[in-house]
Amino acid sequence: MGDKNLKKRKDIEQKYKWDIEAMYPDEAQFEKDLDECLQQAEQFTAFQGHLTVNAQKLAEALQLRDAIWLKLEHAFVYAHMKKDEDNREAKYQAMDDKCNSVIARVSSAMSFFTPELLEVPEERILSYIEEEPNLKTYEFMLKDALREKAHILTAAEENILAQMSEVTGATNDVFTMLNNADMTFGTVTDEDGDPVSLTHGNYISFMESHDREIRKSAFTNMYEAYKALINTLATNYNYNVKTDVVTARIRRYRSARQAALSGGNIPEDVYDNLISVVHEYLPDLHRYILLRKRVLGVDELKMYDIYVPLVKLPKKEIPYEEAVEIMKAGLAPLGEEYVSQLQKGVDERWLDVYENQGKTSGAYSFGSYDSKPYVLLNYSNSLKDVFTIVHEMGHSMHSWYTRANQPFVYGDHSIFTAEVASTVNESLLMQYLLEKETDSEMKKYLINYYIEEFRTTLFRQTMFAEFEHLAHREVEEGGVLTAQWLNETYDKLNTDYFGPALSSDEYIRYEWARIPHFYRGFYVYQYATGYSAATAISRKILTEGAPARDAYIEFLKSGSSDYPVELLKIAGVDMSSPEPVRLAMETFRQLVDQLETLM
Repeated sequence: MGDKNLKKRKDIEQKYKWDIEAMYPDEAQFEKDLDECLQQAEQFTAFQGHLTVNAQKLAEALQLRDAIWLKLEHAFVYAHMKKDEDNREAKYQAMDDKCNSVIARVSSAMSFFTPELLEVPEERILSYIEEEPNLKTYEFMLKDALREKAHILTAAEENILAQMSEVTGATNDVFTMLNNADMTFGTVTDEDGDPVSLTHGNYISFMESHDREIRKSAFTNMYEAYKALINTLATNYNYNVKTDVVTARIRRYRSARQAALSGGNIPEDVYDNLISVVHEYLPDLHRYILLRKRVLGVDELKMYDIYVPLVKLPKKEIPYEEAVEIMKAGLAPLGEEYVSQLQKGVDERWLDVYENQGKTSGAYSFGSYDSKPYVLLNYSNSLKDVFTIVHEMGHSMHSWYTRANQPFVYGDHSIFTAEVASTVNESLLMQYLLEKETDSEMKKYLINYYIEEFRTTLFRQTMFAEFEHLAHREVEEGGVLTAQWLNETYDKLNTDYFGPALSSDEYIRYEWARIPHFYRGFYVYQYATGYSAATAISRKILTEGAPARDAYIEFLKSGSSDYPVELLKIAGVDMSSPEPVRLAMETFRQLVDQLETLM
C-alpha cells in the first residue's frame, strides 16, 4: 500500500492519536526549556574543582544534574515523537536537531563530573552518604560509580578516549553505510508475478511466503550481495572486535566480554549458563526442524524453508477496540490494578494507533520521566498487531510503575530488565489464546507462532552470543578474523543449532555479515536472557497466582534502583543460576511435543 492511499494525520480521529500536547500545552515553553538547560549547564561548571569539598556540595551538584536532564529529556522526547508523527514536517526535524545539539553541549559541560568524583578516596564519599540526608537517594548510583573506579582513567586519559570515540565508532558507520546505502539486493518476482525490489524491510515477508521459489530467490539474492563484499565486511568486523578488545585492555578489564557486562554488574556466568543450557536442549530444536521438513514435504530442507509458517493463518480481522479487550482478558492474571491502569492508558490516549502519511514505521514505547508512557503503533487489524500492543504496553506499564515509585535517577530500565516486562505480557497473552482456542487450525498456528518466537529469540540470539564470544576470544588470543574464519565458524554454529534435518547450504555462512547488532559487542544475549526470565515469571504467575503476581509488580516498580540480576530476584527469578533458562527450555520442549501430536 503506497503512502498516497494513507490518511493524512489531520484526518485521523482524535481518540486514536496520543495526547502528546499534554507535554507542551504551549510550544513556546520548549524553546525556554532548552535555553534554561544551557544556562543551568553553565552554572553546573562552577562545581568543577569543588565537587567533593563537602557532602552538601555533592548533593547540590547531583540535584542540579538531575534537574537539567529531567527537563532536557522532556524536550527531546517531545521533539522526537512529534517528528515521528510525520517525518516530513520540517519544524519538528529542526526541533529534534536542536535538542541533539543541546544534549551534546550539556554533556560536554558535565564531563568533569565522574573523573572528579572518583579522584577522591572512596571512604570520603561513603561518609558523605551517611551524613547528608539528600545523598541517601543517590547511594546506589554513587556506590555503582565507585565500583567502576578501577576502570576509570585519569582526567587527561579520559579526555583522549572521549576524543577518540569519534574515530573508534567508525566500523559501525562503515557497516551502516554499506548495509543501508550502498548494497542492493536485486528484484524478486512476487505472488502476483510483479518484480519487487528486495529490501531489508520486505526480506522476512518473502521468507514467510508459501511459494518456495519466491523464498529461494529472496534468500539467494540477499546473500549474493553479502558474498560479493565479504572480504570488506570481514576486515571491518575484525577492526570492530579489535576496538572492543583494545578498549577493554586500556580500561584494565580481563576481556572485552567482562568490560561489556561490567556496566550492569552482570556475572559472566549468566552468559555461559545461557549458552550451555541452550546446548542441552538443542535436540528439541532438531526435532522441530525435522517436523518442519516433514510438514513442508520437501526432500531437502533448506535455510530458506525455516521462516515459512507451517500453518496458514485463518483470515480474521481484529479491530483495535477488540484488540484492547483481548489484551485486558489476556493480562487478567496480573491483577485488577494492572488491568484498570491499562484501560486508563487507552482512555488517556497513551497510544498512537494507526498509520498515517509520513509516520515512522514499526512500534515503540517511549516517554520522559514526567510524561505519559506513550506507545507508537501502526495497527492494521492482524493478530501480530495484537501481540505488538501487548508487548509495547508491557514496556509502558513498566515505565508507569517505575516512575510512580522511583526518583528520576532510577526512573529508567536496562535492556536486561526492559525486555522482561514486554515478554511477560506476550507469554500471558499466548497462554490465554491457546487455552480458549477451539479451532484446531488456529491452535496449530498459535503453537507454531510461539515456537518461532523461541527459535528466533532464545535460540538465534544465543547462537549470535556464542559467535561473538568466539570472535572476541580469537582476537584476544592474537588471531585475525578473516572472511574464511568468520564464515567457517558461523557455518559450524548454524549446523550445530539446526541439526541434521537441515541440508547444507552455500549461503548461510555469510549471515554474520548482515547482523547490525554485532557492532554493539555482547548486546544480543540480553534478548535471550530477558526472554528466559519472562517465560519463567509468566509460568510462576499462572501456577502460583497472587504471591508471584505481587512479587512481579514489585519488580516493575524497581526501575534501575539496583543491578539487573538483583532486581529480577524480586520477581523470584535468579539469572545467575541456569534455572530460568531451563524453565524456558522446558516450555519450548512441551510446545514441540504438542505440535508433533497435532500435526
